[in-house]
Amino acid sequence: MKSVGLGLALVSAVAFGGSGVAAKPLIEAGLDPLHVVWLRVAGAALVMLPVAVRHRSLLRSRPALLAGFGLLGVAGVQACYFAAISRIPVGVALLVEYLAPALVLGWVRFVQRRPVTRAAALGVVLAVGGLACVVEVWSGLSFDAFGLLLALGAACCQVGYFVLSDQGSDAGDEAPDPLGVIAYGLLVGTLVLTAVARPWTMDWSVLGGSADMNGTSVLAALLLGWIVLIATVVAYVTGVLSVRRLSPQVAGVVACLEAVIATVLAWVLLGEHLSAPQIVGGAVVLLGAFIAQSSAPAKPSDGPVASGGSDAERELSTPGMVA
Repeated sequence: MKSVGLGLALVSAVAFGGSGVAAKPLIEAGLDPLHVVWLRVAGAALVMLPVAVRHRSLLRSRPALLAGFGLLGVAGVQACYFAAISRIPVGVALLVEYLAPALVLGWVRFVQRRPVTRAAALGVVLAVGGLACVVEVWSGLSFDAFGLLLALGAACCQVGYFVLSDQGSDAGDEAPDPLGVIAYGLLVGTLVLTAVARPWTMDWSVLGGSADMNGTSVLAALLLGWIVLIATVVAYVTGVLSVRRLSPQVAGVVACLEAVIATVLAWVLLGEHLSAPQIVGGAVVLLGAFIAQSSAPAKPSDGPVASGGSDAERELSTPGMVA
């Protein structure tokens, strides 16, 4: 069963990691980032609609959780991430988003005023230091500052979801079904994004043409299909199934591959090259994120908290960063 879990986690990491590579050509072809996000979320919500119907009791039992997941884990993180990759490289945007585990620790330590482990604190220091190398602070930020802020916004939305999920971590057997939460989160996200993105103003003709992927013409409909079916539905579902077969620590290791996969795909398919210091910094960010995640105690206790995430929380989230 563990080997199956590892395989599912790897599929999830590849699926999530390929979202930005497929979305960026659509954005460069003329679609607004918010419109791409709306297409992704609305399409996935339609596919997951039968799951939502099956778990309709969640509307009465967990309305706040569904709203929070939809606003933060779906609409917020996706909108910020896709807007970020329209201005900065895909790999950089995802690495900035990987500051989320470090930001969760900041919430736990300074807002909840709970102690954190030394290992977790080390993870924060490594992640921040690695990020400094990724954005090349010594050269006055070599990337669009607003793009970096958008990527940081995606990380903050991820933190909000982790904190929200932690509120129901003591539910035990009464914990909501993760697939049901995902399905309704997508529906809530669709409603929110419809009001914000106004899809009726979209240039729908772009979807009937082709998009340029580093000199190669690719059907826009094919890219959209990948984003909806693979980078969203398959990514979420395989992530949930894998985390039920693996420990959060193991799932966290595989999750770190998402940023690596996204960076490699962007390098190969989009021609987005990173310098040696940026590659080293990215590796340090991933190491720090992994330490911050994996230093959490296996069971709830009164001791130091590492990442604000318990086993039940991990069952509501996926191994990836939901990018």
